Amino acid sequence: MSRAAWMAGTLAALAAGAGGYWAGRDGHGLAAVDLPALVSTVRMHLGMEQPPAPPPSAPAPGASGPVIYYRDPDGKPFYSLGPKRTGDGREYRPVRASEDVSFEDKPVQAAATPGPNRQSDRRVLYYRNPMGLPDTSPVPKKDSMGMDYIPVHEGEDDGATITVSPGKLQRTGVRSEVVERRRLDLPVRAPGTLEEDERRISVVSVRSESFIEAVENVTTGDHVRKGQPLFRLYSPDIAAAAAQYLSAVGFEGARRRLENLAVPPDVISEVERTRKVPLTISWAAPRDGVVIERNVSDGMRAMPGDVLFRIVDHSALWVLADVTERDLAGIREGQTAAVRVRGFPGRTFTGTVTQIYPHLSMETRTARVRIELSNPDGMLRPAMYADVEFATGSQAPVVAVPDSAVIDTGTRQVVFLDKGEGRFEPREIKAGVRGSGFTEVRDGIAEGDRVVVSANFLIDAESNLKAALQGMATSEAKP
Repeated sequence: MSRAAWMAGTLAALAAGAGGYWAGRDGHGLAAVDLPALVSTVRMHLGMEQPPAPPPSAPAPGASGPVIYYRDPDGKPFYSLGPKRTGDGREYRPVRASEDVSFEDKPVQAAATPGPNRQSDRRVLYYRNPMGLPDTSPVPKKDSMGMDYIPVHEGEDDGATITVSPGKLQRTGVRSEVVERRRLDLPVRAPGTLEEDERRISVVSVRSESFIEAVENVTTGDHVRKGQPLFRLYSPDIAAAAAQYLSAVGFEGARRRLENLAVPPDVISEVERTRKVPLTISWAAPRDGVVIERNVSDGMRAMPGDVLFRIVDHSALWVLADVTERDLAGIREGQTAAVRVRGFPGRTFTGTVTQIYPHLSMETRTARVRIELSNPDGMLRPAMYADVEFATGSQAPVVAVPDSAVIDTGTRQVVFLDKGEGRFEPREIKAGVRGSGFTEVRDGIAEGDRVVVSANFLIDAESNLKAALQGMATSEAKP
């Protein structure tokens, strides 16, 4: 018996057996069995018939541009840079440059009947860089690697917009905010010390040779008032000038001599009133303040110019802060400064910048800044350490975005504009000063735009991936 006759008999037996089985089970005849399909299946299994070739996968409707990769026809996360078939012989679906680049699992839409190719009817607006760089050309050209620039037609995505599915946006927490104008405070911090106000220091001394008769009960650290007696002295020169002042000869010259010897005005008035030369003169404090130095004792001899007392008024102090050369440009005279003294943690004192010293320290490269600080209750003391904070930055509101919105590559700064419906556009900006968690934007975006402020690394990754795939596709398309 020939092989063909044996095969035919086998097929007939299979068909009859299948028909009898179904007739006995369901009460139907052989019409319940699709005999042609059954025979065809058996013939394919026996190698007598080849399976029909699957129809080629059609691109998505409305897709344009070169093929950038191939994707599994069932939407599974399998991809290929070249044509490929599945295990059951079906071809991978081509993905073109204009389609959304997304690696999420999603069902493949049924291929629609391709319509007429309208891309050739649309006008080419410009040509964009195949690697996704912000570079366009009005005419066809090649980049530095020899790849052709991609044409952008009217109504077509320009390639700079990145589309992210809503599911991925929700899972990764992408969040955007409206760009606003705001004042940027850029705090500058510097160490400092409290010092005495040089203009509030008084030295008590005599201008002629004198003898101290008695010193009042005033010691170092005591607080004295202006006009309070400090000691009594006898001076031959003062006594001679007073006698001459009382005589009729040289009246004006004698009075001037007493004034030159720093005799207090009330002592001169007492000489005029009593017409007597006093044996000793009471010397008073020239100002309110604290005695920080006493160099006088009963019976001692005082020579002209000797420092007998040193009195300082502590109702106002200086804070001398050392500001680095880099931060000096933001400080100006007249601005306020917050002073935190380490001896009083938790308290903040406010002072005013009154002087920026003209020279920098060669060792530390810092400039000294003087702040005047009120100290009415005397709780602050000279030589205390202090931490000074200057509020610098823009005086007028400027366009600013949160620091988290700016991606700094080292050579440029980029933000992502939120265009709605999962579409984002990278935009290069010119950044200014930073402070209080915000960055000034001098060029690139405007007030009212929406920028991504959270999880923008996802958008950046999508942008880089899209540019890389487009670059590979363009490179493969070249002969």
